[in-house]
Amino acid sequence: MNKKSAILSVAALLALGTTFMSCKDEENPTTTVPTPTTTRLVATLNGAGEKPTSTTSTATGNFVGDLNTTTRVLSYTLTYTGPFSSTLTGGHLHRINKADGTGPVEIPFSSLTSPISGTTTLTTATRVDSLLNGFYYANLHTTLYPAGEIRGDIKKQ
Repeated sequence: MNKKSAILSVAALLALGTTFMSCKDEENPTTTVPTPTTTRLVATLNGAGEKPTSTTSTATGNFVGDLNTTTRVLSYTLTYTGPFSSTLTGGHLHRINKADGTGPVEIPFSSLTSPISGTTTLTTATRVDSLLNGFYYANLHTTLYPAGEIRGDIKKQ
């Protein structure tokens, strides 16, 4: 075998090896595509949604949240339009734990001016599961309706 043939043979082997390596990487990638970890959550708030007793409020609202299930960080915005029956006194996210569909305040809103935006970290995986499975609701309270004037159950979009 002459020198030229040997060089061509080595070049052909290198090209063939590169081709096989490329095929192997495509069939068995060494890097994985990250799974999306953010879930969009939504709710429509109105008086009919209040529990255990609905209200006749004409106020409405919308909740939109993004939950990162890896970091347990929830970022949200709640917008509303009135008129409300009376002065707003509070707004919160509640976790349902009673038979009547109500529950304690889990996340109080830091402001009552629309749009209400915030970010919070859920302290346990159980709270993440509860949020993803529809066991949270958002509501706004007024002096006439201290238990809540408008409410929306939070669901995955």
